[in-house]
Amino acid sequence: MIYLDSALLEEAEKAVQFGWIKGITTNPTLLAKSPLPPEETLRKLSLISPGELYYQLTSLEFDQMIREGRRAYEMIGDKTVLKIPATYTGFRVVSILAQEIACSVTAIYSGYQAAVAAQAGATYAIVYVNRATRLLGDGLSLVREMSDILKGSDTEILAASLKSPQEAAASLQAGANHLTLPLNILSKMTEHHLSQETVTEFNQNGLGLPILEVER
Repeated sequence: MIYLDSALLEEAEKAVQFGWIKGITTNPTLLAKSPLPPEETLRKLSLISPGELYYQLTSLEFDQMIREGRRAYEMIGDKTVLKIPATYTGFRVVSILAQEIACSVTAIYSGYQAAVAAQAGATYAIVYVNRATRLLGDGLSLVREMSDILKGSDTEILAASLKSPQEAAASLQAGANHLTLPLNILSKMTEHHLSQETVTEFNQNGLGLPILEVER
């Protein structure tokens, strides 16, 4: 599936009009860009999103993370996917909340963390591809490692931090199951100059059905 990575309502409305966006992912930084309080932003995004809506926990203590996750589910409902950081406490939280709510483990930077995410019951393992390339040297190699480790499990890879259509396609080739991208990259994924040139050539040299006026 391909998701919009944004918490701006106007971007969500535009992305949904594409007709092929399956859901929306957010994070604390994206929610901070919304002019609305997080609660209102999430409620409105849940009405706009055609499918899953991801919310990332910001609490750091175990009990608070459990409460925050359940509160998010109360607001968003069945579209909720919790994003829980790949930390010692985060994995403990996943093992509890994944029994009630779909969970993803975010900020994974190693294959062994992906293995723990699957063992804890996460539906998704999120890898920041471009960021991993900057910090580790090769984000796509990390995707391939995670894909090998998660093969045969119920945990799927969601690739984030993608800066170009080419990086998005390469992530899928490396083994990612899903992508989340900002609106401008989603738009670019529909375009190629040769596609437009081909269409122009067909229309200049070919024929099609006439468009009839609709009777009133």
